Amino acid sequence: MVGKQIAAASVALVDDQETVWARGFGLADPEDSVAATATTVYRVGSVSKLFTDIAIMQLVERGELDLDVPVSQYLPEFKPTNPFGKPITLRQLMSHHSGLVREPPVGHYFDATQPWLAQTVGSLNGTGLVYEPETRFKYSNAAIAAAGYVLERTQGEPFAEYLERAVLGHMGLNDSAFEPDSAVAARLAKAYMWTYDGRVFTAPTFELGTSPAGSMYSTVTDLARFMSVLFAGGTLPEGALLESATLEAMWIPQFAAAGQTTGAGLGFAVSQIDGHRSVGHGGAIYGFATELLLLPDERLGAVVVVTKDAANSVAGRIAEAAVRAMLALRDDRSSVAFPAADPLPPGLARRVAGRYGNGAGSIELEQWEDRLFLLPGRGGVRAELRAGADGLVVDDPLAWGTRLGLLDGAVVIAGDTLPRVEQSRPAEMPARWRGLIGEYGWDYNTLYILERDGRLHALIEWFFLYPLEQIAADTFAFPDWGLYHGERVVFERDQTGRASNAIAAGIRFERRSVGPEDGSTFRIELLQPVEQIRAAALAAQPPVERGQFRDPELVEIVQLDSSIGLDVRYATTNNFMGAVFYEEQRAYLQRPAAEAVVRAHRRLRPLGYGLLLHDAYRPWFVTKMFWDATPEDQKIFVADPATGSRHNRGCAIDLTLVDLATGEPVIMVGGYDEFSDRSFARYPGGTSLQRWHRELLRRVMEDEGFRVYPYEWWHFDYQDWAQYAIQNDTFEQLAAGRGGS
Repeated sequence: MVGKQIAAASVALVDDQETVWARGFGLADPEDSVAATATTVYRVGSVSKLFTDIAIMQLVERGELDLDVPVSQYLPEFKPTNPFGKPITLRQLMSHHSGLVREPPVGHYFDATQPWLAQTVGSLNGTGLVYEPETRFKYSNAAIAAAGYVLERTQGEPFAEYLERAVLGHMGLNDSAFEPDSAVAARLAKAYMWTYDGRVFTAPTFELGTSPAGSMYSTVTDLARFMSVLFAGGTLPEGALLESATLEAMWIPQFAAAGQTTGAGLGFAVSQIDGHRSVGHGGAIYGFATELLLLPDERLGAVVVVTKDAANSVAGRIAEAAVRAMLALRDDRSSVAFPAADPLPPGLARRVAGRYGNGAGSIELEQWEDRLFLLPGRGGVRAELRAGADGLVVDDPLAWGTRLGLLDGAVVIAGDTLPRVEQSRPAEMPARWRGLIGEYGWDYNTLYILERDGRLHALIEWFFLYPLEQIAADTFAFPDWGLYHGERVVFERDQTGRASNAIAAGIRFERRSVGPEDGSTFRIELLQPVEQIRAAALAAQPPVERGQFRDPELVEIVQLDSSIGLDVRYATTNNFMGAVFYEEQRAYLQRPAAEAVVRAHRRLRPLGYGLLLHDAYRPWFVTKMFWDATPEDQKIFVADPATGSRHNRGCAIDLTLVDLATGEPVIMVGGYDEFSDRSFARYPGGTSLQRWHRELLRRVMEDEGFRVYPYEWWHFDYQDWAQYAIQNDTFEQLAAGRGGS
């Protein structure tokens, strides 16, 4: 939990009719220090599907529903475009073989409007089948929503109320609901979203329009009770939930080859663990990740829920380790070791970062400080590599287990030896895509359209990177794998040629306004007038510091190398506040830091680049002006004067690359002092060339003892910054030799 930054987790272990162990870990509400327990309420995402499908099977047992007749017999108005002549059935819907789209146009995973189930299912009439029914597995929340609507329509009762009466209440799951009452909602854990570039924020809590597919609330103790009912063959003292034969039928892979023992059952995923049959389901919904795992023949099971978005690898790994340990205990074997991984040795990530192999089988190893991340060349999820017992191993909230061997100039992965490939300067992106690059959608779930390796890519649901195949001017296909296989991205452009919408898998994502698109300078809305802020800052005093500091030795960087360019924005009005802060365009640093900047500049020259300086030493009163002027939600981009900035110590530099051939600054993903996510040093969007330039700048500066500030690609702190005190001298005082305060 510490390593994966998970706030809360709850676990329950079941041995037949007994919950043998159940506990919570961490904080269900970190802000109020509420501990997680075994009875903490969580949103369990797609585990909900099991309960919807069980409700369907109850009616199948009673002869009220038939799995194999056209669904249109129950929903006459259900008419998605179906050119294949094979009708959609409940069996297909429940096993994800109907060919329906993954998400409905209304009530989809991104839709916060909370529509009625009838509206959600009705919107599917505007879609067409992606595949012929029964020919291919395609996971579909829309399909289970349609199955849930069959319940609502045939039983004449709202879906959530029917599930409460017929399934949840029948088992005594009193802390579970599809529409939670105030008592259940009050115990809901806070969950958290995160992004590749370092943001963490509280997960949204809106209800899904596909409620039967993912809107259930529960506790691990309730889900443990559910497992015991399944182990009992569906029997209950007050009457069976289902017949044991019905449960067994749900655990048979559907539309599978004869003798196949793994695949999609009716609701349940059917697999094996160490030769033991396993059934269950995972769940992922805004900030929560769940794994429900049963060994029905051994009557052992585990359920795990964590409060970190998409951390299903963590929940699944814990659940699998738990059932393996229980099997070992039952068989009187020694306990099963939980495979662990350790941080990488210092410097290793830096040495091995780069690209290996070519084409779809290639990989990229991305370095961040002393951490290393693996990204398959064809796309997918980016996951951290750590030190395992035998080489490196993927150990990340998103994935676990892929192993990587290191050779001299090569790596070994999945039995393939991939040589290191020199990464040259990427080509410019095709002009026809320029108006498509950007962000689309919502703050809580953003679609990135970016260029990578000469192809347009979609980064969707924060973590899933997919190469797109262009099939028409503004129409692209998702790859034949992943969450949205078989579906498309269609762009709608305005009169300027810039895309205003990206319709991805039938869902309209509106373009987001992120930062200036025309190269102009970003501006904030000042909290107070500049002169009022200036007067207060000049009257204030820097914080008092204790300890021993080195004597200041601020020098002008251009005095050490006059070929370094200056564009000190704070000596002009061309900055985020539109005000002048410095008397002259000067850039001072403590001498060791200044000499390191010069070395970096000279290292870049053979590559055709140099450095352009925007800011260096900054008097403390200017830092206070920045802070006092900046709105609260943007303060991540300015330093707190209560602790001072590393600029105030003469050990921070703001800079960019300049192209020596043209004399022009290179175009980065976002502009200097742009208060947006595009400024983050690990922002995933933009073009290959923009990210290559950003990485070149970072690597050269890091080699000379600097470290980039994670939220500003242009800001670098020198390694010895803590050895210098905060200063408040103006440039005039420094030039006159009166500095040192």
